[in-house]
Amino acid sequence: MKILFSISQKFLFYLVLFFSLSFNLSASESFNINVKNSVKGAPITVGVPFALGALSSSDNIKLVDSNGNEIPSQITEVSRWLPLEESVKWVWIFFFSTGEDQYELQYGSDISRAPISGPKIKIKNNQRKGQTSHVDTGVLKFSISKSNNGFINDVYYDIDGDGYDKKDIIASSPMGRGSFLDLIDDNGIDLSNASINRTVRELGSGPLHSIIRLEGEYSYSRNDNRNSPFVIRIHVYAGKPYIKVLHTITYTGVPDKHDPTKDNYGNIATSFSNETTGSSTAGAKVDKGTDQGWIVPNDKISGIGINLKYNLSGELTYTSGYKIGDWFNNTDGMFFETKGNIEKATVIQSGPKRKNRPHSSLDERINDFKAKINVDGISKQKFERSEGWADLTDKKWGVTIGIKNFIEEFPNSITFNDKVATASTWPSDSEPMSFERDNLKPDSGMVANFAEGITKTSEIIFSFHKPNKSKEELKTVAYYVIDPPTTFADPIVYSNSNVYGKFLPRTKKYSDYERTIDYKFDWAIFNQNWEPWYGMFDYGDQKYFYQDGKFYNWINNEPAVDFMFWLQFMRTGEKKYFKSAEAMSRHTMDVDNVHWPAKPKYYGDSNDAIDFWKMDKSLPDNIEETPYLGIGRRHASEHWTALLSAHVWIQGWVASYYLTGYHRGLDIARLSADSYLKRMWGDHGITGRRLYLSVWNLVETYDATKDPRYLKELEERVDMMLNLQNGPDQYGSFTIDRYGYSNPYVSHGLYKYHQLTNDRRVKNGLIKHARAVRDNPPYNHEYESLLSTIHSLIVGYELSDEKSFLQEAILRSKPLTSRKVEKKITSYKTQRELANALLKTPRLSEKPFFQRFNGDSNARNLRSSNWNILHGLRVFAWTHMYSIPWLEYWMYHQEKDK
Repeated sequence: MKILFSISQKFLFYLVLFFSLSFNLSASESFNINVKNSVKGAPITVGVPFALGALSSSDNIKLVDSNGNEIPSQITEVSRWLPLEESVKWVWIFFFSTGEDQYELQYGSDISRAPISGPKIKIKNNQRKGQTSHVDTGVLKFSISKSNNGFINDVYYDIDGDGYDKKDIIASSPMGRGSFLDLIDDNGIDLSNASINRTVRELGSGPLHSIIRLEGEYSYSRNDNRNSPFVIRIHVYAGKPYIKVLHTITYTGVPDKHDPTKDNYGNIATSFSNETTGSSTAGAKVDKGTDQGWIVPNDKISGIGINLKYNLSGELTYTSGYKIGDWFNNTDGMFFETKGNIEKATVIQSGPKRKNRPHSSLDERINDFKAKINVDGISKQKFERSEGWADLTDKKWGVTIGIKNFIEEFPNSITFNDKVATASTWPSDSEPMSFERDNLKPDSGMVANFAEGITKTSEIIFSFHKPNKSKEELKTVAYYVIDPPTTFADPIVYSNSNVYGKFLPRTKKYSDYERTIDYKFDWAIFNQNWEPWYGMFDYGDQKYFYQDGKFYNWINNEPAVDFMFWLQFMRTGEKKYFKSAEAMSRHTMDVDNVHWPAKPKYYGDSNDAIDFWKMDKSLPDNIEETPYLGIGRRHASEHWTALLSAHVWIQGWVASYYLTGYHRGLDIARLSADSYLKRMWGDHGITGRRLYLSVWNLVETYDATKDPRYLKELEERVDMMLNLQNGPDQYGSFTIDRYGYSNPYVSHGLYKYHQLTNDRRVKNGLIKHARAVRDNPPYNHEYESLLSTIHSLIVGYELSDEKSFLQEAILRSKPLTSRKVEKKITSYKTQRELANALLKTPRLSEKPFFQRFNGDSNARNLRSSNWNILHGLRVFAWTHMYSIPWLEYWMYHQEKDK
């Protein structure tokens, strides 16, 4: 009878679950899609999440305007709630803005989209070796040759609407120079020669919007310069005569002239050696280095960019835009226009020198930013801030080029010269970019240089148009890339979806907590633009230690600082958070990671079996794949001078993929996840914070890819954590006391793992962990460790309903509230004013529980705590941001249920 009763109970449970899910999946629901700075015609991609069981198919979604009229849209399924359940988790919505600032997204089995009418994108992706692919948007057509080119070719613009013919060719690429990465060393400049090896149509492609990825290589005339891989992503739009281009270069040069035979560092050792030097351990003896070659540049970047040969003639009109006044003024714009038989026109933006770069004082900004427009060798206009676009038009048609972050990622230039338009993301007439160390001082425990293999992505728009466009219209299209509308779902949508757990959107109800978050982000964003932290290889990152009116050490994304910005954007919809998140994600995935040398991958897009066996012979004999592929940086005085295990965070990169459709975010998350499969560090890599962080990184990457390799590795590492928790050296906590501050890695990573698998062992382990940190508060890193337990307590409460967990979390959170500043935050105009105002707000004590401890060897002389409000965002993640939004959710529901 007991067995029969048990079976009956199970049947009843699944029957109820079935009807419950069926009801949910058939119900029609809706939420708002908001567009800030909405511009009619702007192409928009926005990622939105759905709760478990809310949506069975991406076909059951449509977008309507304020009058209920359906907006043509392209919906892409990005991920599902597998392996637990098959419902849709994330989708991308693409549409062209009608100029409204709010739309309604309707979903459910009762919803269906109308067929798309009008122009549709056509792509012939010919992946055979040496063959040509073709793209047609309905008004713009071009080819992509797997040959000596490097970009698009034969650009047809059907300006009169009568179909394509030879008179419609408006542009093509110079042979071998469609894109370029030129190097310079003691022997002079070595111009690159570009070739495309592969074309891929990416996820998110459809009739309205498609993405074509070009993979190629730059080669050089001198044997001492190694080939450099590049990636170009081209976004095309149905019926539109413009394209968005994302150009990713890889630096494969030798950065300095030190003796590389002595590069053997104990803190990143992949095998045993008696010859290792350097250690990140506090107090360890470090070889300070006497090799002067470290500070002598070798291979430098001379120029980076994209070329198009344009077919314009006769009298030409050149137009560009700039800002009036100081470089930090981004509001009052002016147009520059001139007409004539123009041979060459250039707008260029420069800034302070990279080496020994000046920074603004407490009271005054630097004035080192300069921009100018030159026409046929004559300086026509000088100013401090260019808008980052330029246009050349004849009587038949015109070409507009715009570069995103023109001043923030200086130097940049746009040049029309002798029938060639060049978008230079490192102009050849700027000082070459070098990667030698600034000095011989140990940085985070090592004297090293890991610039080899860094990448950088630049975003450019090329627009082709009729000759009667106004200056305002030209600028509007350029700004589709330069300053696009900010698009997001209502913040409650991200919260209710539970894709990042149960957190609360920003609310006035808990303003004492929210002020703490707001003030910290306000300080970070203010200093981004005050110091300023600008430059092609710097913008997006921020510095951490602050003392005596000066910042030290790049954060290099520890611990997932970009994800904090993305989280705050989801909670608020504010553009300032989106811009900071996007910039930091793009910087950290490119500059703060190792991408090369890497073995080529076999794709099977040829008929000959020998092609697979050739892969092992593809790298030159003098180049071996680096063991550090996908490894991030430790916070340091420079971006490429310190590596360490457990110093790569992919959460923000994956969020950028989900929220904006930025494919490279997932590419580099995969690269870093692959490093875990190799277990290069031996048992060192599967213990301590390395283990906890790897689980969080792997579960995010697995969830986005559903790659079984990551799941297998993840399952093994989760078992290790469970074994550690129950081992003889623990007291029920997952974290060892040495790394108490890493509790958020544990709670966020294992929470998502449990969410995807419903593994009861993990559920019980998280409850046990909450009990352990409740009863045994960790103090190894003082407040960093203690406050990092708040999210663990919240998760324990959610999974067990044990009220003491929530009560203890609330108690520990009391110092995280803040007092109000005396004036509106935007009224403080200098760093000194804002710093003095913020110092009066914290309730979190500067006094440690036991003794002063600065956990970083670079911070020994700090006279403030690591959690001081004037420092950067690094420790703030552990003490505040990875707990407060979730704490607020449960405090709200506890009060609501009373």
